[in-house]
Amino acid sequence: MRIGLLTEGGYPYVSGDARLWCDRLVRGLGQHEFDIYALSRSEQQEAEGWIPLPPQVSRVRSAPLWRAEDDGVVYGRRTRRRFAEAYGELVAAVCGAGASGPAGTAGTAGTAGTAGIEAAGGIGGVGGGGRGGRETRGAETSVGVPDVEADRFGSALYGLAELARDEGGLVGALRSEAAVRILERACRAPGALRVAREARVPDLLTVAAHLERALRPLSLDWYEGDGLGSVDLCHAAAGGSAALPGLLARHFSGVPLLVTEYGVQLRAHYLAASGDAPVRALLSAFHQRLAAEVYRQAACITPGNTHARRWQERCGADRAKLRTVYPGMDASRFADVGEAAESADPYTLVWIGRIEPAKDLVSLLHAFSEIRRSEPRARLRIVGAPADGPEGAAYLGQCRALAAQLFPDEAEDSHAVGDNPVWFEEIGGPDVPDLAEAYASGAVIVLSSVVEGFPISLVEAMFCGRATVSTDVGAVVEVIGGTGLVVPPRNPRALAEACVALLRDPERRARLGAVARARALELFTVEQNVQAFHGIYLEIVSQSPVRRLLVDDLGDPLPFGVPAEAHIAGRWTEARPATEARLAAGGRLAAGGRLAAEGRLTAEGRLAADVRPEFEGRPWRALGVSGRGTAPVPAGEAAR
Repeated sequence: MRIGLLTEGGYPYVSGDARLWCDRLVRGLGQHEFDIYALSRSEQQEAEGWIPLPPQVSRVRSAPLWRAEDDGVVYGRRTRRRFAEAYGELVAAVCGAGASGPAGTAGTAGTAGTAGIEAAGGIGGVGGGGRGGRETRGAETSVGVPDVEADRFGSALYGLAELARDEGGLVGALRSEAAVRILERACRAPGALRVAREARVPDLLTVAAHLERALRPLSLDWYEGDGLGSVDLCHAAAGGSAALPGLLARHFSGVPLLVTEYGVQLRAHYLAASGDAPVRALLSAFHQRLAAEVYRQAACITPGNTHARRWQERCGADRAKLRTVYPGMDASRFADVGEAAESADPYTLVWIGRIEPAKDLVSLLHAFSEIRRSEPRARLRIVGAPADGPEGAAYLGQCRALAAQLFPDEAEDSHAVGDNPVWFEEIGGPDVPDLAEAYASGAVIVLSSVVEGFPISLVEAMFCGRATVSTDVGAVVEVIGGTGLVVPPRNPRALAEACVALLRDPERRARLGAVARARALELFTVEQNVQAFHGIYLEIVSQSPVRRLLVDDLGDPLPFGVPAEAHIAGRWTEARPATEARLAAGGRLAAGGRLAAEGRLTAEGRLAADVRPEFEGRPWRALGVSGRGTAPVPAGEAAR
């Protein structure tokens, strides 16, 4: 199988998001061929280069999101009008405007806005038609009303993509003064969001520049010839811009799209949003519409935890497409520590992570002052580096100053040198040469975050057989699953009481650590992650339409080039109501039952499997259907 792996700011670059997960996935699926399509975020990231790639990676194509030179394309009058109509529809959907852009044609009023995340449901079906055959059924809100704005945004997006393919690019048009005027007109149109009508010229320029950057993948040459249109499956390692090439491959060539989100891109945008209110509202609306379109068109969506799954459902993901797949982590490097958990220092607490305000080390330090009153021998090791940028360094300095204020240096007697009970260290130092040693240095691992997605440090602590105390944020409760203590965030007293309870009860610590390690080895290893995606790949491709015949050097068909369903007349990829192919209790087709709208089961076809009513709605290849023709099935031909 040929997989197009889509990334943004990660694999195969040395630094970036989801780099380790992608590398483990590719290496674990050596039976498949991978084409990497990578979007880079900075010049520094490109300068650092790529990690060593396994032999199953056949090609890597990259493009920068941080820079895009003017393509020099000059539009004629008709093309300018075509751009104005498509871009006008897109920004009108973002603004919730009732008038459709500069062309002056009337639009459908849509005032959904960005006040909360809209629940736009997805459409059924795996795969989908290519250019000219895109499904146009509208998404539905949680109350069953068609979301006209979702169709409007999607149609405009694909209109811009077709324009970029026909004319050679959109960069110049998206940077033009005309684009800013179109955006301003949408913000001032009847039915636009109130906050959008308040946008000033600097706000419009900021929003237009962001849209140009986000839509740069539309101008890439990845979708024709031997590019993404020739792969069997597009797998986006994130939502947002990373999934945008997959949307276009599906639109132009009918390639099915799989989207994996271990951190929901829309949530990350909300947390990082800055600027004036109109800028934040308009950009949030754009990313919300893009996320909803990605979820609508994806064949399958794999969140990394239930917390991310809830976000995706509220953003419009169809629950039937969602399948939770926990991220896989390497447990082997923690094996020695996990098997010798009883050797830990019984009075040492360890915090491990990136030092930034979201980790709330200030509350942890105040909690530790309470712990010291109950357990004077307690020690706290804070292991980690500050977040990038001046804010991370400033926060580390603030935490060091607070620790010095709360915990003066202590000495055993008048002749000894004083020592502070709080240590700030980084991985690679003499006391913590590697991550496993950091977890081995303490009996209890603490997480004090106020914002968290999937808590990787907790899973690593579980691999090490350590008892944990965590705040109830993100996917913490789902990961812990009753194998650790959980307290409310921003509550130093509760955090302190939980830590003291474990410090005073070594048997409970050992018991919690043992069950935590067993849980982690069952759910969060690389092996279970790779096997889950292997099954999902097979399922999606087996239900996708045949777009070409692939043969090897000997002329024999390659696997998945011709799925079993291709040998039976009819279309086999659309979801059908159960009543259209209902099986009677005796194994016969009920009256009026059809396998597909285009044809019935063949005259010589047989049901080789044990036929039961619960097979309704499943692909007919699972029932062992074979044969050709379109004649009805005789009643006696249905084998039990």
